[in-house]
Order: sequence, then structure tokens, then C-alpha cells
Amino acid sequence: MSDMPEKLADIVDEFASAPREVVLEMLLEFSDAVPPLPEGLKAHEGMEQVPECQTPFFLRAEVQPDDTVKAWFDCPPEAPTTRAFAGILAEGLEGASASEILAVPEDLYSRMGLATAISPLRIRGGTAILARLKRQIREQEGTRA
Repeated sequence: MSDMPEKLADIVDEFASAPREVVLEMLLEFSDAVPPLPEGLKAHEGMEQVPECQTPFFLRAEVQPDDTVKAWFDCPPEAPTTRAFAGILAEGLEGASASEILAVPEDLYSRMGLATAISPLRIRGGTAILARLKRQIREQEGTRA
């Protein structure tokens, strides 16, 4: 899948080819992949809430001088599915450039085959996380031009 960073494409392919009965288990493994917030970035401060998520979910993206993007996610452990979306993005987008992230397809979670494993409401929340991440990147790129 050339329309997304290689790490993310590998994750998508892994999910898409997995038997349906293990997809949810695989998804939940990513809930542990969310790195802790760095010191100095306090929970929710300077982060944008994603109200489409049923759970309090916050994110922040920063385009670095080398055009790579650092992203931080804050979501309670009691929301493993939502945390898993963040874990997938954290792992799959690590080291990716702004343009690579902006090229990630909006239907990412459907491509992974998650629509058969989780509710449409949760898919909508995951899609909103990606959309807000991209919007923050576009806004920063607009101020750098």
C-alpha cells in the first residue's frame, strides 16, 4: 500500500489478512503501544480533544523542522479499543513525514478489516482521530509556508 508510511502499511496488511476471530485480540494488543506523554506535556494541556470518541481522547501533533511529525495521544486505559487506535497510529506513523501522514487514507480502519470486529461508532471515533491529526498537521504546514 503505497499511499501510507511503510510501518502503517505493514500493520494494515497484518490486520487485513488476519482471521476475523483474532482481529479484536490483535487490536487490543495495540492499546499497550501508546507511549506515555513526555514530561512537560501535561494530560490534556495543549492537546485537542476528539469529541467523536465516546471516551475522553486527546491528541497533539507537531511538525518538526525536518518535516517528520511527532504525535502524542492521551486516552484512559479503561478504553482499550480507543487506545488501540492511538497505538496503531503511534507505531505506524513513527518517523513519518507530514506529507506521508496527510496521504493516509480516511478509510484506514475499514482497510484493516475492523468493521467486522468493532462497532461503527468506534470506527467513526478512530476515523475522527486520524482526521484531527491531519488537520493539525495541515494547520502547521500553512503557518510554515
